[in-house]
Amino acid sequence: MEELGLGLVSLLRAAWIAATLPILVACLPLPGLGWFRRALLGFAKRGKILPSNSTKLTVPQRFFCHFYVVAIFWTTILLVAVWFYAIKILPSLIEHDVFSTITSHLTGGSHAFSWHKSLSTREHVYNVWLSVFLLLLMEVQVLRRFYETIYVFNYSSSARMHIFGYLAGLFFYTAAPLSLCCTFAPEVFGFVKNLVAEFIVKGKDRMSKPEFNIWMFVAPFLRLRWYSWIGAAIFLWGWVHQLRCHEILGSLREKTETLEEYVIPYGDWFEYVSSPHYSAEIVIYGGLLVASGGADLSLWLLFAFVVSNLVFAATETQRWYHHKFDDYPRNRYAIFPFVY
Repeated sequence: MEELGLGLVSLLRAAWIAATLPILVACLPLPGLGWFRRALLGFAKRGKILPSNSTKLTVPQRFFCHFYVVAIFWTTILLVAVWFYAIKILPSLIEHDVFSTITSHLTGGSHAFSWHKSLSTREHVYNVWLSVFLLLLMEVQVLRRFYETIYVFNYSSSARMHIFGYLAGLFFYTAAPLSLCCTFAPEVFGFVKNLVAEFIVKGKDRMSKPEFNIWMFVAPFLRLRWYSWIGAAIFLWGWVHQLRCHEILGSLREKTETLEEYVIPYGDWFEYVSSPHYSAEIVIYGGLLVASGGADLSLWLLFAFVVSNLVFAATETQRWYHHKFDDYPRNRYAIFPFVY
């Protein structure tokens, strides 16, 4: 099981690196890379920056909702599985750990070894509950994004996105939630597999019925460290501003006579940058990284992909705005206020 876990972690990290490197290469200001930059940009274009007559290898932009259907389904499965694993299995691990430590003391075993083992077990338990917390935040994010695709955005029937960008979105919303619990996901999958097998063999009536109370769900979160709550506050800050910016973008359709027209957005973070919804997305995933404690390389690689991908997209959006509107505010930055 441990080897499977290491294999999953390595695969996820390799996938994030493979997804990020082409974007970083395309951003290098080297003349010989112009063709590569244009090719990658062609894959990334969508909506207003993709010509409406471009239909080859594209799908309707309203397919964005597919990302969040997948994300809700997958994140919910991971959240329920990890949460149930934490409630049903972890207490027995702690009891076994305490029993082993007492036995070691009584039989003259190594106190240092038993103390190290006890610390390792408790850290593992803490990390599992931390992943439950991160998955809860992710669930809040993808639920809101799904709501926005249905009720906030009014996509033009001619708005398209490249099939490569569509597949990249499906990859992201599959790999991102898994990255929040990848270090022990095989344990959780094994636990669920055994639970299903037990259900098949014994049936519902003969299954052991665990006792649940609200305190079992709440108490472990009260033991989270300070940085998790700071990260959650950063996450919610970005979450609220992304909602506001998306509402502003969605309201622009009401100010135009047709869905094909575009106007300059104003309000909230639009006063500072051209793509504040991208800025907020970076803040959101930065909050997840802070909440995790920053100890897992997988989350750093996830965050690196989010930043590089959105900076690349925001640069093209900024260029489009300046080309489209002669009166576009010149004091707006692309994505980072007063920086870029």
